Amino acid sequence: MAEVEASEQSGGAAPRPPRPWREPWRWLFAPWMLAVLYPMVAVTTAFWGTMAIALATWSQRVAFYCGTIWAWWLVRVSFVRIRVTGRERMTPGQSYVILTNHQGDYDILALYGFLGREFRWVMKEELRRVPFLGWACAAIGHIFVDRRSSARAIASLEEAKPRLTGGVSVVFFPEGTRSPDGRLLPFKKGGFVMARQLALPILPVTISGSMRVLPKGCHIPRPGRIRVRIHPPLDPAAWPSDEELIATVRETIASGLDESERQGRVGRD
Repeated sequence: MAEVEASEQSGGAAPRPPRPWREPWRWLFAPWMLAVLYPMVAVTTAFWGTMAIALATWSQRVAFYCGTIWAWWLVRVSFVRIRVTGRERMTPGQSYVILTNHQGDYDILALYGFLGREFRWVMKEELRRVPFLGWACAAIGHIFVDRRSSARAIASLEEAKPRLTGGVSVVFFPEGTRSPDGRLLPFKKGGFVMARQLALPILPVTISGSMRVLPKGCHIPRPGRIRVRIHPPLDPAAWPSDEELIATVRETIASGLDESERQGRVGRD
């Protein structure tokens, strides 16, 4: 249903899934990814997850940077390049509600390893049970929400509010899931409501290129380039209605996508 809505909003045909198996680069690097990257994922997740859990008993702020090292290392081993622009738009010591599009799993590595900002994720409750990764995220103070229950999700966000001070931001994927073809899906209101309640500025961020590295439904990443564009912060109080605010943030994030992503043609050629 979400994909149909996204198609109607963008005025194009219903999205077709990408075809990563037709890319020679993916097959050429597949032996490396399977023989080196996957074992590295297991080893580094166990090691840095354990380190984060241990350090979190002393300082969640310090433990957060275990994830930064973990993400940075996995990106390098994958032969993926990350370029971040707009860091100067983030004021030191200011907390933000960061809203970004979601193209694939490498979005997480790009933000965690290269954003240069301490934050807390809003993530689905099921991830809490993932060995080492989920345990470490819980110890660091990332925010788990039960998407099956609005009441429990709201309670989790309320509980997390005191953590978002002193420059610690919160990251939402307002689409709620990964895009199947690069185009933006409809935005959910949770991040916008939290920004209004906490009187925090919204920081729109565009991630472009992640879907080419590892699209939804594919398990073998390929080398590539991911661009993270930080847009100017927005004061939610300047928009009288949530609908206007959501439309503005959506348009801002979409402006950072390339033409094939905006048209939903990623991986379909």
